[in-house]
Formats: sequence, structure tokens, C-alpha cells
Amino acid sequence: MITGNYPNLRLRRSRKNDWSRRLIQENSLSTSDFILPIFLIDGKNKKQSIKTMPDVYRYTVDKLGIILDKAIKNKIPMVALFPHTRSNIKNDIGSEALNEDNLVCKAIQYIKKKYKNEIGIMCDVALDPYTSHGHDGLLKSGYVLNDETIQILVKQSLVQAQMGCDVLAPSDMMDGRIGKIRKSLDKEGYEMVQILSYAVKYASSFYGPFRDAVGSKGLLKGNKKNYQMDFRNSNEALREVSLDIKEGADMVMVKPGMPYLDIIKLVKDNFKIPVFAYQVSGEYSLLSNGINKKLIDKSSIIESLISFKRAGANAIVSYYADRINQLIE
Repeated sequence: MITGNYPNLRLRRSRKNDWSRRLIQENSLSTSDFILPIFLIDGKNKKQSIKTMPDVYRYTVDKLGIILDKAIKNKIPMVALFPHTRSNIKNDIGSEALNEDNLVCKAIQYIKKKYKNEIGIMCDVALDPYTSHGHDGLLKSGYVLNDETIQILVKQSLVQAQMGCDVLAPSDMMDGRIGKIRKSLDKEGYEMVQILSYAVKYASSFYGPFRDAVGSKGLLKGNKKNYQMDFRNSNEALREVSLDIKEGADMVMVKPGMPYLDIIKLVKDNFKIPVFAYQVSGEYSLLSNGINKKLIDKSSIIESLISFKRAGANAIVSYYADRINQLIE
């Protein structure tokens, strides 16, 4: 409650100087707030540009050292791995997700062998990078099957945990998958592997560049509205988070980010659990293209990221993470 009135109270007094503004700022960013997404491709000695995502690349496993060295130097806590799977090994059931020699598994082993526990590894648990139809689960008559999909997701989780993944991130939005995965992990001796649940993932139009990056965009049949959330809903987000917490989630994700700041705050205010936000590919590309065309300034990046912190996010998945130290200096 404000107890004074102008002219005795002048809020601009504290804004006059930089040192004063810094003293009273309520939110700030550091490299420790970020998770860096990395896209993987087959082959050797490749760094491949992504047309729809300026300054973001796909890397072969042998090239990961370059980006990991930089991430560790800049004290980024964790990387998130996403594969661009060759179309000739995709199928209706996404069986490549269970291959112990797939791109993600190779990358986990490479990182753990070279860096031990200097940096965390987060792995996506979903089938869309591996299915020929581009959906996150098994498809039947245009509908993604829930329980049948979970059976595969549990196996995928165990494979990734066995390889050394630190944080499993189910992004599929199947009902009940967190509990099934947690139970299976504990049974197999992986009780210390964390689960970051994409508890609140909306059927959004902001995912296009990501689907391009993992090679699923042109394959997607229909849309994902029968399993991802309706962007018109907010109370439903609380129900999703509540269920996932009860099933064993250690952290929860809200995705996308900026269009859903109210949801981040709603979740944070109602559940005292770490809440992560994903500044998704569409948000990133809009900002980057605007900056490249000089429609907006680079400072808009920090402004957008601070909005996540202000809403209550503990950490942010962002394609700017590998450059964030330069932006916040």
C-alpha cells in the first residue's frame, strides 16, 4: 500500500541514477537461469544452419564439444537435446526412440564421458521426432492413443536414463505418463533421475520453426489439439500441474512462454514447485527477425526474458542461452 502522496512521494527519485535503479530492481537474469536447447544431426563434423531460426544450428555429436565448452564456461546449468531424425528411419510407432544408438543416446554418452557432471542433460520424452506422422504418440484414425503411447514413453525414458540423462522431460501431454515413468525409473534403480514435466503445453501456433528444426513440420498430419491444451483455458493448467505433482514431477514446464505469462504466474502462485518457461522457436524467430530487420533493438531480448522471471519462472529454456552472457553484461 502506498502511504504517501505527491509531491512528498516522488517515485522517480529512485530512477534518476543507474546505481539507484540497480539497487531497487526486483528481478534480474544470470546465466544460471537458462537451459540451452541443442539440435542434433547424423554424420560427422557438421554444423548445419536452420533456415527458420537465425543463428541456431544442428550439430553432429562430434561437434558438441564446441557448444558444451562455451556453455560450461558461461555457467549454463543444463542443455536440452533434440534430434533431427532421418526420414528413412521414422515409422508409425517411432521405434527409433528406443534405439540405444540413436542421436540422443550418442549425445548423452559423449557429454557424460567428456564432461561428467559439469553440466546437466535434459532429454525430451516424446515420439514426434521419430514418427512418420509427426505426432507425439501412436496415431489411430486421427486420434493419438494415450495408454498405448505411455508404454513406449516409459521405455524411452528408461533408455535415456540408462545412457546417463539427468532430467527426463515428458513433453507429450499424455494423461498419467508422469506416474508411470516415475514408478518405472524407481523400480529400475534410477530414483535420482529428475522429471521435468511439460505439465502445461498448449496447442500453439508458435512451434513452427522447432518442427522445422527436428524435421517433423512437413510430416504432421492434422494438428495436436486432441492432446495439447486449448490456449483459451487457464484453470485446466492448474489441474494438469496438480496431477503431475501427485504423480512425482520434480519440476513443471509452461510452454510457450510470453503469450502465457499469466499461466506461469498462476502455477507459481498455486504450487510452490520449480516452474520453468520455454521461450519457444516462434517467439525466438519473431524477435531475431525483428532485430535483424532493425524493427526492434537487441534489448528487447532481455525485456522478454525478464518477463518470465517477473511472472515467477525459476528457469528459462531459450535459444538465446548460448549468447545470454553477452546480452546481460
